[in-house]
Amino acid sequence: MKFANFVVPEAIRADLAAEDKEGVIREMVQALEGAGGIESDELESIVRAILKREELGSTGIGRGVAVPHTKHPSVDRLVGTVAVSSDGVDFDSLDGEKVYLFFLLISPPDRPGDHLRALENISRQLRDDTFCRFLKQSKTPEDIRQLLDEADNNQFGS
Repeated sequence: MKFANFVVPEAIRADLAAEDKEGVIREMVQALEGAGGIESDELESIVRAILKREELGSTGIGRGVAVPHTKHPSVDRLVGTVAVSSDGVDFDSLDGEKVYLFFLLISPPDRPGDHLRALENISRQLRDDTFCRFLKQSKTPEDIRQLLDEADNNQFGS
């Protein structure tokens, strides 16, 4: 599965303002809502679902990366977005470090395969130090979009 299959380009954020876990999740879900990726009346329910998932264990997977995600009945296909925080956010990450790169996913409960394929794609790309470094240095949503396209076209080592 490629980033182009689930990332809503208009929801990408290169300069997260949020300074805590809930703020990051809310800001990213609001970006998806503003871009038409989710219904406005489902925003709070989706934020709560992602926070509930975080209670099971942080999706801050280490190396400055978090992949907050949930399954939610309001979406009929996998949707997601990407955000970068220049200052980093304490996300209760597994390695205790701040998180700078965020990939948020919302998938329909009846499509677990899509959800897993997206997570696999994200984790594969994030093993590439060059990809992570360029993503962290991205200053605009367009920079991030271009980087995701390059990753989709196997232009990194992974």
